[in-house]
Amino acid sequence: MVGFSDRRGGRGGGGDDGRWAGGGEIVYTRSLDLKLFVVMAYTVRFVGNHIWKRDPLVVGRVIGDVLDSFTRSLNLTVSYNEREVSNGCELKPSQVVNQPRVDIGGDDLRAFHTLVCWFHFLYFLLATLVMVDPDAPSPSDPNLREYLHWLVTDIPATTGARFGQEVVCYESPRPSMGIHRMVFVLFRQLGRQTVYAPGWRQNFNTKDFAELYNLGSPVAAVYFNCQRESGFGGRRR
Repeated sequence: MVGFSDRRGGRGGGGDDGRWAGGGEIVYTRSLDLKLFVVMAYTVRFVGNHIWKRDPLVVGRVIGDVLDSFTRSLNLTVSYNEREVSNGCELKPSQVVNQPRVDIGGDDLRAFHTLVCWFHFLYFLLATLVMVDPDAPSPSDPNLREYLHWLVTDIPATTGARFGQEVVCYESPRPSMGIHRMVFVLFRQLGRQTVYAPGWRQNFNTKDFAELYNLGSPVAAVYFNCQRESGFGGRRR
């Protein structure tokens, strides 16, 4: 129990029920301490859950359908003709005919880049980029989930996909039914030429692919929505 001085003299005290101490001042008790702790714990939990639920990758069900929950640790910027992709934005097939510009980086990576350049070890600091469609051939019946649109490996740190090895060439999205999510996922890669192309594009599985090549959890991801050129307000599921 912690007590405060009584202005009328002496030291106030009290039980663990938080009653007034003799001089009229509230005693700060262990029970009050515990109650405050419980309230704070529930507040942190509520706010944390609220923020997590508002994550656009969760709202768009990318987390769940394609990826498990992960902590973003690198910047991933994807742009089509100077238009940067943001989670949930819509792009028409005519806007995504050519492969996008993809830049990667982050403060932690740039710092490490500066360090390892002195020792010529940048060769080993690489990334793998995957682009998939989890809604092929249609959101209501995605029996080809996931369809692999693009796979680039051996991307050097703080550069972009154009500096990597395109092991599965870019295939532009051409959805015919409903709204399709086009998901870009970035992984850290263990070493050069350690990741290889799958035998086919359909029924690709990003999580299994990452496990096969020891890529670990993603370090970044972003997605956009795409439907046929004349489509409007199509079905997502």
